[in-house]
Amino acid sequence: MATDSPIQERGEVAIISLPARLEAILYLKGRPVSIKEMAELAQETEEHIEQALMALMAGYAQRDTALEIQENKGRYSLQLCTGLGELVHNLLPVDLSIATLRTLATIALKKRILQSELVDLRGSGAYDHIKELIAQNFIERKRQSEGRSYWLTLSEKFHRTFSVLPDLSPAEPSQVA
Repeated sequence: MATDSPIQERGEVAIISLPARLEAILYLKGRPVSIKEMAELAQETEEHIEQALMALMAGYAQRDTALEIQENKGRYSLQLCTGLGELVHNLLPVDLSIATLRTLATIALKKRILQSELVDLRGSGAYDHIKELIAQNFIERKRQSEGRSYWLTLSEKFHRTFSVLPDLSPAEPSQVA
């Protein structure tokens, strides 16, 4: 049975479509990625990656979106459409590169992530992003109790700057003014 959703339920396990997984890879990598690298990351054949990538690109071309997939010398990246760069820079509340913002978004999605895991997801450029995010006080870094990596978490400044409130647990009573 066909569905428009990238996520299909099979029993208790959610199956995410290959085009949706490729979109996540391109977003999280934040740099051009080869079909071979996508195949390794998605654990699929290069032929399946090419087919899913074409479906994903066609999907972007058919809808009104600010994003597009660009190909350059056999490497693919998820980018803002031409002409939107100025708008985004005017809207950003901080002076961070798009790559650093993607690294910050990855940390925000995970809420707490090992530095080594983040570098695996984002590439070695993440080390520079982490230094910049720590220097601007958007994240905090604490050494792992066992192991050699660091835990990365969001700082209070991140929550203030991006107006993101931490989740309130259901056990907490709501405060009425």
